[in-house]
Amino acid sequence: MPEDRFAIELSHDQALVLSDWLDRVIGTEGFDRLVDDPAVWSALYSISGPLETSLPELFMPDYKARLEAARERLQGSERPMTGE
Repeated sequence: MPEDRFAIELSHDQALVLSDWLDRVIGTEGFDRLVDDPAVWSALYSISGPLETSLPELFMPDYKARLEAARERLQGSERPMTGE
């Protein structure tokens, strides 16, 4: 039986901010302890890997400024789901 695939769409700003966050937290003691299900790592690496290889901003000299601009654009426009 072929494996079903699942797609998630992100805006470029969301992808940039998520990539930065994943890069900062994966491998830290607190985050690694939080991920208590070894199967979750497969999904995390399936997300972080393509983000790292498809975002040219990561290698640009003005990366920090671009990242901060993306964060500013997202703040206020995206609200976390509250379960309502």
